[in-house]
Amino acid sequence: MAQPLRHAEALLTHLTELAHATSSERLLAGLVQAAAQLSGCELSQLYLLDDTHTRLWLCAEWHDGLLQPREAASLPSDYDGEQLLQFSLCQNRTLFLGELDTRLHNTGFLPASPHAWRSLLCCPLLDKQGKVGGLLVLASRHAHALQSVADALGQLGTFALAQLKLLRRLHAPQDDGPLTTAPCASGYGLIGDSPSMRALYRLIGKVLHNPVSVLITGETGTGKELVARAIHDCGLRRSKAFIVQNCASLPESLLESELFGYRKGAFTGADRDRSGLLDAAHGGTLFLDEIGDMPLILQAKLLRVLQEGEVRPLGATEPHTVDVRIIAATHRDLRALVEKGQFREDLFYRLANFPIELPPLRERDEDILRLARHFADAACALLQREASRWSAAALEHLATYAFPGNVRELKGMVERAVLLCDGNELLPEHFNLPQTNEPVASGSGLRERLERVERNLLLDCLRKNGGNQTQTARELELPRRTLLYRMERLKISAADL
Repeated sequence: MAQPLRHAEALLTHLTELAHATSSERLLAGLVQAAAQLSGCELSQLYLLDDTHTRLWLCAEWHDGLLQPREAASLPSDYDGEQLLQFSLCQNRTLFLGELDTRLHNTGFLPASPHAWRSLLCCPLLDKQGKVGGLLVLASRHAHALQSVADALGQLGTFALAQLKLLRRLHAPQDDGPLTTAPCASGYGLIGDSPSMRALYRLIGKVLHNPVSVLITGETGTGKELVARAIHDCGLRRSKAFIVQNCASLPESLLESELFGYRKGAFTGADRDRSGLLDAAHGGTLFLDEIGDMPLILQAKLLRVLQEGEVRPLGATEPHTVDVRIIAATHRDLRALVEKGQFREDLFYRLANFPIELPPLRERDEDILRLARHFADAACALLQREASRWSAAALEHLATYAFPGNVRELKGMVERAVLLCDGNELLPEHFNLPQTNEPVASGSGLRERLERVERNLLLDCLRKNGGNQTQTARELELPRRTLLYRMERLKISAADL
């Protein structure tokens, strides 16, 4: 760097200007302007990942001394066709190209220019936890040693990300104001905004862009395959195959040939070569459901795939490599199976690199009624019927049930109720709720149970009315002041809607 003192003074000036920004738009515009001026580049772009890491948005652009108008455009999470951005973002590495060659590199993300772009710098921006939040892209039509300013620009971008979070927190709607309906926190096609589901969404977001194996555990009916499909559909492998195999559905010999394939003559009836599911999922994801029921011999072969990426079909003498992501799921306690000698310990630790435990429905009280409405609307649409109304008694009926079969049981129960409903209103008698000795939740006192039911009913009514407190109070036949008191007592805020 020719004049480090002058560069440091300029950096401090830009940091001060960013710290004084009073809006997100001004902050982002100031960042791309500062990056362009500090680097001497004609182009500066800022890309930010959304909260679920499923989209990459171009949030600000500085081009030839002017701030460009923002467009509502984004790239999907695989960034297909933009290998330079993909490499820098997913590898968390600064990328510098001193001689940009359009014959070798796809530069569709750069604006059209009468003169070719020559130098390029892609700098990942990190938060306090070291998690990538976006990219700062610099480009010039001249040869520039941009790697000399990469560290400074990275620090500047990290500071701007922290300021952006602070501004969004300051400008967020207050709990004591009018409530507005918030979209589902997921973005992964899953339904639910309970604390346990929000924690699940955070885990999914952390594993989307990492190639580690995932082990999904949880009770039967909690939606393990849906989570596996969400990880695939929103991750880097979304353009490739997603293949499902239940390990409990086939005997050992058939399961081995199904997974690994075979060569002609490997056994009686093998009259041709056949590829297995591991080959079919090359570049994509193989979801192994009920992995706890896989025979021990196959567990050893699967461990080889996870460790070395090698597959040797039945009857073959040489293995070949595959690029496949394994997502496994089970409702059994694998650690207990390891202690009993029924599951390989080395495979367990290899699969459990990133465990995700799905919450049972009884721990998602506030999601029950939302799920029930969704299933009822879907059933009515399938039957080409008008959407059914819900009686307050039917909602209360569902809110007090423990659902040992979890979401799968709720779905079947609601679909049956829609079929039994001759009119257009779902009543308690349409639901076949068996008696269960399981507790509704961890708290078994009468007061706790009544408060959970009341909270669920209030949340459901608020969501149905778009967060309008006056309309909700009128529907519940309560004074608005009483509604606000109950919301405060039950800790209902805008974030819950």
